[in-house]
Amino acid sequence: MAKENLQVLAALDVAKTQWYHFTAIVIAGMGFFTDAYDLFCVSLVTKLLGRIYYYEDNTRPGSLPPKVSAAVNGVAFCGTLAGQLFFGWLGDKLGRKRVYGITLMVMVVCSIASGLSFGSSPKGVIATLCFFRFWLGFGIGGDYPLSATIMSEYANKRTRGAFIAAVFAMQGFGILAGGMVAIIVSAAFHAKFDSPPFEKVGKASTVPEADYVWRIIVMFGALPAALTYYWRMKMPETARYTALVAKDAKRAAAEMSKVLHVEIQAEPERLEPQANANSFGFFSREFARRHGIHLFATCSTWFLLDIAFYSQNLFQKDIFTAIGWIPPAKTMNAIQELYYIARAQTLIALCSTVPGYWFTVFFIDKMGRFAIQVMGFGMMTIFMFALAIPYNHWTHHDNRIGFVIMYALTFFFANFGPNATTFVVPAEIFPARLRSTCHGISAASGKAGAIVGAFGFLYAAQNKNKALTDPGYPAGIGVRNSLIMLGCINFLGTLISLLVPESKGKSLEEMSGENEVDDEGQQGQELSNRTVPV
Repeated sequence: MAKENLQVLAALDVAKTQWYHFTAIVIAGMGFFTDAYDLFCVSLVTKLLGRIYYYEDNTRPGSLPPKVSAAVNGVAFCGTLAGQLFFGWLGDKLGRKRVYGITLMVMVVCSIASGLSFGSSPKGVIATLCFFRFWLGFGIGGDYPLSATIMSEYANKRTRGAFIAAVFAMQGFGILAGGMVAIIVSAAFHAKFDSPPFEKVGKASTVPEADYVWRIIVMFGALPAALTYYWRMKMPETARYTALVAKDAKRAAAEMSKVLHVEIQAEPERLEPQANANSFGFFSREFARRHGIHLFATCSTWFLLDIAFYSQNLFQKDIFTAIGWIPPAKTMNAIQELYYIARAQTLIALCSTVPGYWFTVFFIDKMGRFAIQVMGFGMMTIFMFALAIPYNHWTHHDNRIGFVIMYALTFFFANFGPNATTFVVPAEIFPARLRSTCHGISAASGKAGAIVGAFGFLYAAQNKNKALTDPGYPAGIGVRNSLIMLGCINFLGTLISLLVPESKGKSLEEMSGENEVDDEGQQGQELSNRTVPV
């Protein structure tokens, strides 16, 4: 027989959209703004780091040694993966709020420390930078399961998808801000400390003051996180955690009555756990039977998506150079090169990345998660192949605008697609006591994919001709074949998305089966089967 929903949970499911919901979006979203800024700003400054610390005569300027480049680009992802697993688990054990502020302070401290990286040699500076970026990633990782879970547990079932997606959409503004900050800082320093291009003066094209440029850009990420710390600490624990996990429904009702400005009937002082109901653990056969296939789906689709998404971001500057969007490195000084790279990334973010996120926000509760994810993966597959198969055509100078448009559309449909839905769905379909853990595992799988992209495609995208590769790299498969590989990865993501359940319009308890028990007190209803909108 069906177990009645607690009054406080029923009230949350039907609550009108209020100012507090938007406040929660901003508070949680600023964490994701910082996450994206910190993770993606490094792709802007890697060539500058190469010019400052790894200059060699008669080589192409801005190239980091392969191991150094892999470490600088990938170490934050390693930290993020660890943080997602650890804080995801901790969020279910101690509560969402108790660990929410910790992640933010780790991000603030490590953003500043990354910019202050010290050392008497290039190796020392890069080692210090990588150390602090690992722990920066660790804090960022905690933001994923906690923000998603908090927003899902605050929201009503009618607009829950849009609220969670809006938190994640702040990533787009973080990427955009990274490019804009880099443009402003590089333009200011270039105006004050100009120098001739590399082809004329070699190492002198990198002025000593350039060392301040990348540090300022990296440290700026601490500002938005610090500004929201106080408000994070003022947020109450979610009612679903308090009622379903902590078993204190009376406190849950009292706290939600205050923030939602509605009268919620007082609940019993403490809830007695129902014998055997909802008591199975993560490693139990019961969890595997009810939720195993869905955890596999959320993990694998996020893994595949992040291989494509992060590898695109990491070598997009090389693609832009190949098609003439960014002038050859030798024709610019160090700060000019940063300016052009930042300008290109900002344009892509402004025209495709940010709009894609917000299309998801507006349509996710109308189209549903399943439709958006399958559509996004499918369109990414099409555009990747459209870029890759006639790649030589796109590299001609007259066709470069068409290439950039096609490339931008892959970002648009990544964000109006699986980059958003893979974040939303794991926060909706698992039981409250395991929700943060399962979201953390799903997100960590995504970061494993990001590591594959960050490390693997730095090598794979190298030219087939060893003479044309970046210094220190072996010959790769080339940009064209790399894009073909990414197209295949996106197609596989489309297929696995068929296993993802649809949660549109359903309560969290309905999706997880937490309000269903059979006549013997055992949970009797499996997680709702996927329903595909027609």
